[in-house]
Amino acid sequence: MTSGAAMNSAGPAVDEPSLTDHLRHWAAHRPQQRAFSHVAFPDGSSGGLHRTLGWRALDARARAVAARLVTVASPGERAALVLPQGLDYVAGFLGCLYAGVIAVPLFGPELPGHEGRLAAVLADCEPACLLTDSTATPAIRDFVRDRRLPDVPVIPIDQLPLERDGAGARGEGGGPESSPGSGPRSSPEPRPLPDDVAYLQYTSGSTRSPAGVMISHANVVANARQALDAFVADPRTSTTVGWLPLFHDMGLVLSIAAPVVGGFPSVLMDPADFLRDPARWLRLLGSYEGTISAAPNFAYDYCVARTAPEDVDELRLDRVRVLINGSEPVRAGTVERFRRAFAPAGLAPTAHCPAYGLAEATVFVTANPLDEPLSAVACRADALAEGRIEVTTADDGHTESTVLVSCGTPVGQELRIVGADGGVLPAGHVGEIHLRGPNIGLGYWKHAGLTAETFGFGAGEDWLRTGDLGALHEGRLLVTGRLKDVLVVDGRNHYPQDIEETVQSVVPLVRRDHLAAFGVTRPDAVGEELVVVAEHRRDADPTAEDGRAAERAVRAAVSARHGLRLGALLLVPPGSVPRTSSGKVSRAATRTRFLDGGFGPR
Repeated sequence: MTSGAAMNSAGPAVDEPSLTDHLRHWAAHRPQQRAFSHVAFPDGSSGGLHRTLGWRALDARARAVAARLVTVASPGERAALVLPQGLDYVAGFLGCLYAGVIAVPLFGPELPGHEGRLAAVLADCEPACLLTDSTATPAIRDFVRDRRLPDVPVIPIDQLPLERDGAGARGEGGGPESSPGSGPRSSPEPRPLPDDVAYLQYTSGSTRSPAGVMISHANVVANARQALDAFVADPRTSTTVGWLPLFHDMGLVLSIAAPVVGGFPSVLMDPADFLRDPARWLRLLGSYEGTISAAPNFAYDYCVARTAPEDVDELRLDRVRVLINGSEPVRAGTVERFRRAFAPAGLAPTAHCPAYGLAEATVFVTANPLDEPLSAVACRADALAEGRIEVTTADDGHTESTVLVSCGTPVGQELRIVGADGGVLPAGHVGEIHLRGPNIGLGYWKHAGLTAETFGFGAGEDWLRTGDLGALHEGRLLVTGRLKDVLVVDGRNHYPQDIEETVQSVVPLVRRDHLAAFGVTRPDAVGEELVVVAEHRRDADPTAEDGRAAERAVRAAVSARHGLRLGALLLVPPGSVPRTSSGKVSRAATRTRFLDGGFGPR
């Protein structure tokens, strides 16, 4: 891979079969093979309760959803998925694709703290119906009424009848030599065009209000293929194990799309079950050969903190093939702590795989090559603030450095780094990450202006502006932060995640990865000053003096390490810092709440 200003690993465009073509194929040729499993933990038992569907049964359920959908929605209308994580969610999503209805993967109103976002997204996407299950139906109806949303059909898909003698139950899909996409001429579903919208992936809203990215049938299959190329050495001996929400881009592609394209099993668990006891996820990882999973950086620290050493001996992590670390800055210290904690359970030192992605690119963009150890680069902090990558060592006299973890190389797409003037930057220079490839979405639903700002740049007018900052170093991507999050003081860039790391390293009271650093206009209206809102640990009850002592420590550390003046440090109770529906800290929402006085007096 070249170390130049742009990287290109995109191959020629291929007219791929759709997801439902692949589903039909596996239903025909592997009808009884385990396809999707959901593991519930109703009573805290270690093994959990497993429910499993084979490929034929899954296909039958998806077709049953499609048969009901065509009675209430026309092709191109939307169906919102507002049901719990599980097998019905998978069938509902695939059923939308069979019916030609645009799926909108969402969540139910029981997700705490996100009722407003759910209402806003439902108002934006204007669904023709809501797909749920029988247990959630009353709450959904109440939510729609209380929020004065349009009264549309609410369909409990777990009660839909299956046509036992129909195409789905028989597993139609052609003879033994057929390929995905081939099937009987009598197949009732119209095959979608590659550029038809398959679903709307609403962004997490970490830097702005959520917007629905239009993902085409071709986009999702292309990105599933890219994920297979990056993470799946052999589909015949692979299983994905995931707790990430299926309404999240990474959860949807890794736990549904990639297994359907690759024809290998997927095991699901609820995110809340992971948070109650992360050892449940770790045990599932060791229950299958060649397991592949993904989690944001904080989850790996959470596993270390919440897993007793005596429990590590019971794990079988030698079976783990890949643990993808994405969705937020990957911290080298986190990876090392996780590796050290679970090495006794057989975890391979190369299992951890830093990656980079975003909803506008369906999800996956770059990944560290399989079986290669993590690559961390210590950069001179002063050079980084000026937009350059300059590697430092302990012996060269530069005491302040920022460690960046390589997120690898692009998979099946092109990547370039662009400066503020629109020119492509050489390796070692920080700029905005631009992308081009078959996985790039079609734009934002009903947001033509935002689409024009983000999609279609460059000479070919087909580059995506990601809004993320990064640089190429030795042919690999280093992600430095979000463009909208960067604090610019005296012409120097300061990345909030670096400031947050400084704060949590000098104040033991702070909950790791539960804080937000942002800039606000100074009282004299000249420039910006730094504000940090940080949750204190659950086992702490800080006094006013504790707060003043923490602010003094942070002020000194931020001044010394970043050359910034701290305007305020607020220690707030656990759960106070806003997070997106995918679990990331929302600096934009935290800043807004601070300016509105939502955290109380300064």
